[in-house]
Amino acid sequence: MYQMAPLNWTSLFIYFMSIYLIFNTLNFFLITQQPSFKSIKKMNFSTNWKW
Repeated sequence: MYQMAPLNWTSLFIYFMSIYLIFNTLNFFLITQQPSFKSIKKMNFSTNWKW
């Protein structure tokens, strides 16, 4: 295992890092995050001008 050429180690590193990055980006962009409707409130400001 220690007699592998350095080029093989770098190609293995690039291969696994690309798989890691693809996996993380797919998890980030494919999960739909639903906003909770309980936290969203409409603010109604009534403007009663008395002049």
